[in-house]
Amino acid sequence: MKARVTRHPLRSAGVAVALLLVVAAVALGMWRPWAPLPSAAPIGAAAQGEGAAPAAIAPAPLVLPEHPTVLVFGDSWTYGSAATVPTEGYAYRLAGLLDGQTIVDGVRGSGYLKPGLDGPAFGERIAALDPTLTPDLIIIQGSINDRAQGEAGYREAVTAAWDALSAKYPEATIVVLGPAPHELPVGAATGRIDTDLGELAAARGWWYISPIAQDWITEQNYLDVIDVDLGRQHPSTAGHRYLAERVAAALTELTGAPVSEAGGSETTPEQ
Repeated sequence: MKARVTRHPLRSAGVAVALLLVVAAVALGMWRPWAPLPSAAPIGAAAQGEGAAPAAIAPAPLVLPEHPTVLVFGDSWTYGSAATVPTEGYAYRLAGLLDGQTIVDGVRGSGYLKPGLDGPAFGERIAALDPTLTPDLIIIQGSINDRAQGEAGYREAVTAAWDALSAKYPEATIVVLGPAPHELPVGAATGRIDTDLGELAAARGWWYISPIAQDWITEQNYLDVIDVDLGRQHPSTAGHRYLAERVAAALTELTGAPVSEAGGSETTPEQ
């Protein structure tokens, strides 16, 4: 409903001029062109927090033991789809780069809202994880699989899944690895997922790694990373190696620890 505005005509032109001069003086006194303009917010947003991103908390430095145990949880990219064999996927290769071991839990087609081909959605999968595991680091990856599910209930599903994961492994550090583009240009739904996950992670003080924001996959390297034929737009074996390097390098930036080249710990050449 529009607000009612009541207007009263001025009695004289002199009064009108005087008022204009007063308004101009006040405006000149208050307007500072070098100061940033305040951002507009929906009515009631300031009081209720509606439409506003959660407040960000600076994450603590990432500290890992010398030989970390890393639980990598995600979708088909974590599963190792399109690699020559799944164990050549990025999540498995990451173990050698971090000089530790990885526990890989990837389900093809799964997301926070979408059930996968080999298992349910993230929340149910987290509930089924072995509570006796003792990971030093958890990387929760993805997922582009939720892009067709819409935004309704998405943030709530992410929040519930993350609450369950942190409650099950309270001693582990959790890093969120956002969705990587399977096609270019990056779709609007994928971009929305990336934004949602980044804001939710920031609100918890968790590190968030965004392959989209960091341009891991570009027009220049797309065909070197993504198998568009038999791989159905998943990373090739070489693409998984590249992703492992990028994940390890991103973690290194958070810890300051050295990282080896991909494949450096392998004792046999790739077939």
